[in-house]
Amino acid sequence: MFTDEALEPVSVRSLWRRSQQAAQESRGCQTRAVHSAEAEVQTRWTTISCTQTDPQYQAGEQLLQRDHDELEPPGLKDFLLRVEDTVIRELVRNDRSHAFDEFQVNWEDQNQLVSCLHCLQHASAQERGLHVTSVSWSCTGSVIACAYGRIDDGDWSTERSCVCTWNLDRRSLNPKQADLVIDVPTAVTALCCHPNQPALIAGGLYSGEVVVWDTSRTQDPVLVQTGMSADGHREPVYEVAWVPLQKKGEFGVLSACSGGRVLLWTVDSDLGSLVLNAGYALVRQQVPHSSNTSFKARGSSTVGVTSLALSPWDPDTFLVGSEGGLLLRCSFSSQTPAAAPSEGHNMTLRAPAVFLFRPLSGPVHSIHCSPFHRNLFVSAGTDGLAHVHSLLQANPLLSLRVSDSYVFQVQWSPTRPLVFVAATGQGEVQIFDLGRRSLRPAATIEPGGADRAATCLAFNSQNPHLLALGKTNGTVCIWQLSHDLTEQSPRESSQLEQIANQVAE
Repeated sequence: MFTDEALEPVSVRSLWRRSQQAAQESRGCQTRAVHSAEAEVQTRWTTISCTQTDPQYQAGEQLLQRDHDELEPPGLKDFLLRVEDTVIRELVRNDRSHAFDEFQVNWEDQNQLVSCLHCLQHASAQERGLHVTSVSWSCTGSVIACAYGRIDDGDWSTERSCVCTWNLDRRSLNPKQADLVIDVPTAVTALCCHPNQPALIAGGLYSGEVVVWDTSRTQDPVLVQTGMSADGHREPVYEVAWVPLQKKGEFGVLSACSGGRVLLWTVDSDLGSLVLNAGYALVRQQVPHSSNTSFKARGSSTVGVTSLALSPWDPDTFLVGSEGGLLLRCSFSSQTPAAAPSEGHNMTLRAPAVFLFRPLSGPVHSIHCSPFHRNLFVSAGTDGLAHVHSLLQANPLLSLRVSDSYVFQVQWSPTRPLVFVAATGQGEVQIFDLGRRSLRPAATIEPGGADRAATCLAFNSQNPHLLALGKTNGTVCIWQLSHDLTEQSPRESSQLEQIANQVAE
């Protein structure tokens, strides 16, 4: 039999061997499981993420190069090396070419050059057969103001008319119902919205009165008016315009009539009237002579003013067109007394004409100064032509055939230096681009007809894509112009400078 001393060592050794065997078996199982799992994860992780160790980076680079070689078609490298010099030579040649200097890609542009957005109508005016005589946009570009009257012959001085406004930004816009209708006792012949205050509109009447309406006063919109005073006009007022006064921020109203008077008024809202600030009279015998014109003064009759334009570059300069075709450059600072009867005027009238351009063959219906060049302006009238003039030359630089009928209004684009628009008696509205080789219209807005002559138009200075057009059928159409007609090209200003510098024939 074994004693306790003999049993204890045996038990310890056996237990130790058993524990070692168990430990070896446990470590062997854990090592194989951990080794196989960890080796696979670490190998894949380092290969995919491309660790910063040099061997792994080189291995990844070799892998990418191997993939690239597999994707590259046979012979591609030889082909690229063979055509490299030719491609580079053509790229350099294209870079030096100016064939596409004026080309601008517009992926969102519409295919049509023009499209009609609204056709505004006032039922009462259409029922009475009234014509749209003038349109003007508010300074915000949201509201279009429309004046009604007549442009045909006949005695209609006592016929009532109106001024209507539409807010195109309103969701509840009703093209057949004006937002505001201002009743006027006689025909409205001219209209002009205030350049800073959207509620103020200046108007000229067939009776000779000048009125300023405040559209925020719905009950009585007449803010001030001249009335039948001795200082006022006695003939139809064909043009009104807001003119900046010497005091900063204040504007006066400049009006011109067929009696040869051009009057500057200040607004006195306290008295509720327009106060005469300065007066000018155009007399034939005081018209400057030019060796390039055949005009001869006959008697001392006045020059009936039918159109007027202000220079946006020189606050002292304004242009005048007359019934007899005279086209004059005038000065506000002229101190020469006019050789005309006072006719009850409390102020001495002055003769403003300082330069005579070549007269047209008929009445001058419209003049507009270029907003991009200080010396250029365009005029049009009954001869059916649009004449591009320089202030420095008597003869026109260009004369473009617009229509076989009258041209009632011309206006330069506010965004395109070489583009202007003309409204014709045949109802067509022609858009001209002087940058084109052909002098034909770049676009035509609706063919029109004998019963719907285009009498007036106006660009929206806040949104130059919009063009308002008034017609004799009593409607006002709002047209949207495309990118091609509104976006300036890179060399357009230099082309306009070339036109201004050429010598007239």
